[in-house]
Amino acid sequence: MTLIAERTIDFTLNGRPVSVRADHPHLLSALREELDITSVKDGCAPSGQCGCCTVLVNGRAFVACVLALEKIKGKEVVTLEGFDPTERDRLASAFAASGALQCGFCTPGIVVRAKALIDQKGSRLTRRVTAGRLGAHLCRCTGYTKIFDAIDMLARGDIPALEAPSGIGKAGVKYEGCELALGDRDYIDDMRLDGMLHAALRLTDHARADVVRIDTSRALAIPGVEAVFTAADVPGELKVGLIHKDWPVLIPEGGRTSYYGDVLAVVVAVDRMTAREAAEAVDVEYRALKPFTDPAEAVASQEDAVWGLDGNVLSTSKYARGDFESAYRASAHRIHETFITQRVEHAFLEPESTLVVPAGNGRLMLYSGGQGVWDDRDQVASVLGIDPSLVTVELVSNGGAFGGKEDMANQAQTALAAHLLGRPVKCTLSREESLRIHAKRHPIRIELWAGCDEDGRLTALKARMLGDSGPYASVGMKVLERAAGHASGPYVVPNIDVEAVAARTNNPVCGAFRGFGANQAQFAMEGVMDRLAHSVGISGWEIRNRNVVDPGSVWGPGQIMDDGCRGARQSLEAVKPHYDAARAAGKAVGVGLGLKNSGLGNGFKEIARAVVRFARDGSVEVRHCWTEMGQGIHTVVQQVAAEELGIDPTRIRVIVDTSRELGAGQTTGSRGTLMGAGAVRSACRAADAGGRLPDVDYHGECRVDWTNSLSEGVENPIIHSAFGYAAQLVIADRTTGGIERVVAAHDVGRAINPTLCEGQIEGSVHMGLGYALSEEFPADEEARPTNMTLRSLGIIRPKDMPDVEVILVEVPQPRAPYGIKGVGEIGLVPTAGAVAAAFHDLDGEWRNHLPMNIHHRAGTA
Repeated sequence: MTLIAERTIDFTLNGRPVSVRADHPHLLSALREELDITSVKDGCAPSGQCGCCTVLVNGRAFVACVLALEKIKGKEVVTLEGFDPTERDRLASAFAASGALQCGFCTPGIVVRAKALIDQKGSRLTRRVTAGRLGAHLCRCTGYTKIFDAIDMLARGDIPALEAPSGIGKAGVKYEGCELALGDRDYIDDMRLDGMLHAALRLTDHARADVVRIDTSRALAIPGVEAVFTAADVPGELKVGLIHKDWPVLIPEGGRTSYYGDVLAVVVAVDRMTAREAAEAVDVEYRALKPFTDPAEAVASQEDAVWGLDGNVLSTSKYARGDFESAYRASAHRIHETFITQRVEHAFLEPESTLVVPAGNGRLMLYSGGQGVWDDRDQVASVLGIDPSLVTVELVSNGGAFGGKEDMANQAQTALAAHLLGRPVKCTLSREESLRIHAKRHPIRIELWAGCDEDGRLTALKARMLGDSGPYASVGMKVLERAAGHASGPYVVPNIDVEAVAARTNNPVCGAFRGFGANQAQFAMEGVMDRLAHSVGISGWEIRNRNVVDPGSVWGPGQIMDDGCRGARQSLEAVKPHYDAARAAGKAVGVGLGLKNSGLGNGFKEIARAVVRFARDGSVEVRHCWTEMGQGIHTVVQQVAAEELGIDPTRIRVIVDTSRELGAGQTTGSRGTLMGAGAVRSACRAADAGGRLPDVDYHGECRVDWTNSLSEGVENPIIHSAFGYAAQLVIADRTTGGIERVVAAHDVGRAINPTLCEGQIEGSVHMGLGYALSEEFPADEEARPTNMTLRSLGIIRPKDMPDVEVILVEVPQPRAPYGIKGVGEIGLVPTAGAVAAAFHDLDGEWRNHLPMNIHHRAGTA
């Protein structure tokens, strides 16, 4: 009996006594891996910095991933599974009704904290206390505003009845909102199968080194290890990639690592702890090389930074109109400035996870949280050397992405293990592995020359950009192409000369991230606008008003703007009363204006498809081709189908998998809502025309095939089919220097669900403030990332988040379904520029480097 007591820990879980093995590293591991309690999520274990695993211990809220089992011996642990059913319904209803969740990964932990707060404070709970007590929690999606609203509702006991959104423009609850709030809807790492094995990755110890030898013998000798796979075991193609196939899924002996996230081996074991222990036991002999960390030096060098690739210039994007040199020389006011933006981590709360299940006859079922399941299917099939028809990928709605889950992270390695072993294999990255592997936001050096006349009207603009894209292409060339196209912001410039270069280095890979190059370019352009306004002697608002695009204006690369661009001026006008009032009150203010394309454009043929199918039980299945990552595309699809079919939205089931050929590439470019709505509308109308017969697939399509590439040489190209627009006002207190309020006016074309649309904007403002003030993902001289925890990333916490007022502007986009423009990316394009302007108003200093002065923090606390 003594021996048994030493090997187990006893406590009460949700009202019943339990015993768990004593070798778990923390309570979270025991709950998830032994007791199958999955409402508690693992976002950062064992650092305790995200709050996703919050539980009640003897009635108090604790983060489970930092609780040693010895600390909870004999105590009472309660998770959401153990809450009273009536209380569960009440908590879920408040969060769903207020729009207080998006991806939902962080929400169960916040719900537990909310219960603890309300049990303690009751109706006396204030918003300020809530913000302070949520310090242990991160939410990357919502910006916290609607979370505060939900907890206010609970404290008051005033929870409205839930209603599913019945059609376009209705503010109903998010699809699966209650399940997400309670942790009842599985993410991939919550899925368990009999006989399932666990994989872990052995990552490189050097950013750039020749791999001399990989010795797996010590790892294979560990009890519980089933196999160790290296590049020698790959039966098909070794390299994958969204545009260029240049990213090795495993670096072989005789190969060379090119960044600190390269994978050398895949270890498969009976449990996750054993797999991780064995991955560390894989011995590697290297010949270390000096990494390329400076993009300018890399571009100038004749030595290749990346194994197997020629040259260190990934891409060059350029265009010119008019005569910049003459116009600049003749300008009444001229500015020449260099702006530096930083590398940033997405910090989605759910680390990447993949589950692959052999399905017989060489077939595989792959559960992915990626942003493009069709790309996942095709790339996995190429690595395995099998026909893509043998791989079915099912999207499991993920816990946030923001562009960071476009490239595969561990899908190929997990599929390789499952394919070779013939058994289900799951691989979930730790937070550190996630930080090392996936692509980041590009740091870009932007040199601008700009001129205006004596009235402040722009005359000339020249831009030279150099972006650090890391070693592999990802979508880096498209990010720099997008930065080039958006160099002039939403303004009319008659003479323009732009060039943007993406460099290959050995720093972390950079690729897609919310804003996709527009953020970087328009931080610089907004800075120039404010400097020119100062020279002319007019306000920042006025210089934007004099230069903003109107229908018929020639923009950027030469595109003639359509009626949809009226949204830029209307957004600017929407913040004007707030701007005037803040200035009259003596506040420091800054205004920013931005545009961001919706859709890929640049000559790319974009086709989105959807299927509507009526079941005999009265339900309606809607299949579409976009990733649900918190932005609400499943809800959009539900609302469109309810609108077009005139049915109860609760009858609608939404599915994304590759069993139908609906692929539309990645869920990126703010096009999911626009093209998803169009495709589902088309499928619904096909169903009406076909009589709504049961068990029949009714197909719909949305197509954009009228854009032009810069390389076509068209005088007035249609670079993009649609744009979203936004004006943001940042108000700072002159005494504290803190940002106390942001007013965000956003033209979304049409708000399909106003509550969710507001939440998207609030969350993007939060991310934009972090980008402006505090967030950074630097690397040292060895190209090794140095901010390797969530806390070190500088993400703004609840108590430091200022008030955000959202103004929805709806100027329909021509040729877009329902006039939709999209909202996901434009939300943070103007933010950094507006913050810089407010700080200049505060202390007279011009800022040209992100993140900005750390002494100026967001928030009122």
